[in-house]
Order: sequence, then structure tokens, then C-alpha cells
Amino acid sequence: MPYPPPSRHPSGPRRRTLLASAAGAALLVGCTSRSDDADGGTSGSPSLAEKARARAARDSEDLVGHYDAVLAAHPALTGLVGPLRAEAMRHTAAFGAGPAGGSTGSPTSSGAPKGGTASPSASPSPGVSVPANERDALAGLAAAERALADRRAKALLEVPGELARLLASVAAAGAAHAYLLTEGAK
Repeated sequence: MPYPPPSRHPSGPRRRTLLASAAGAALLVGCTSRSDDADGGTSGSPSLAEKARARAARDSEDLVGHYDAVLAAHPALTGLVGPLRAEAMRHTAAFGAGPAGGSTGSPTSSGAPKGGTASPSASPSPGVSVPANERDALAGLAAAERALADRRAKALLEVPGELARLLASVAAAGAAHAYLLTEGAK
């Protein structure tokens, strides 16, 4: 009866273990250097993340101004535009800016205006021109939401983790708003 060959147990770690360890170490080094760079390298100047957060808050405030201008020109659109404006106000607050005028971000508690007219909490943005046609006004809002969502999606690569997740979430919401506005314009 033949004897089976002796089993070969290599001494030391296996090749797969070494490769996995090297890949893990590279990821850790990449994460560590990324978070170290996120503070801008100086303690006296605002960090990259703080600048990105402030820009995102300003962009959301501008978008709320666009919503306000549309609501002022077309009060009949409050049923569709009011809830989306309230979401844009929440996005502004999520990026660290307080709600404009200290309001809750909703024209009324139910999302529908009292008396059939819109009463936005912030004044309409003076630089926004609103088309006289409701369909064109909705299309303009949809384009603004889509452009902002695209800018935020591109900014994801330049900011650290938590802010990147927030930007991704708000960009996705903006894309959904653009879709709803586009469907509302049909």
C-alpha cells in the first residue's frame, strides 16, 4: 500500500494574505492622508470642507430665492412648488445656514398657501427672471435644480466623507426635484 505524499504547509504567511494586507495598508494610508489634507493644512484658514459647505448653503439659498420668485409670479403653482421649496430650505439648514428670516421653510404649515396666494418667507431673488408662462417657469426651476445637482455630484470627489455623503443625498434630492418639476410642466 502506497503512502500518501506528505502535506506541504508553507512556513510564513501566504501570498494572498500579503496582498490583502498590502491593499488594506494602501487604503488606510490613502484615507489618512485625505483626511489630513481636508483641513487645508493651516489652522487659521477655513478648510476645504468648510468652504464647500458654505458654498452648498449659498447655492441652496439661491435656489430658495428662485423658488420664491416663481411662487411670487405664479401663486397657482404653490401645490407643486411649495413642498420642493421647503425641502430646499431644509437643505440650506443641513449645510449649516439658518433658515432665511427665521422661518420653518414652509409658506404655511400644510404646504398650501392661505387664501390662494403664496407667502414665501424670504423675498424673491432679485436676479431671477421668471417667465410669464407657468410651464416655462417650472422648466426653469427644473433646470436650476438639475444644474445644482450636477455641480454637487462633481464636488463629491473633493470633500471628506461626511460632507460627501450629505452632498450626495442633497444632489439626489435635487435630481428628484428636477424630475418632479419636469413632470409638473407637462
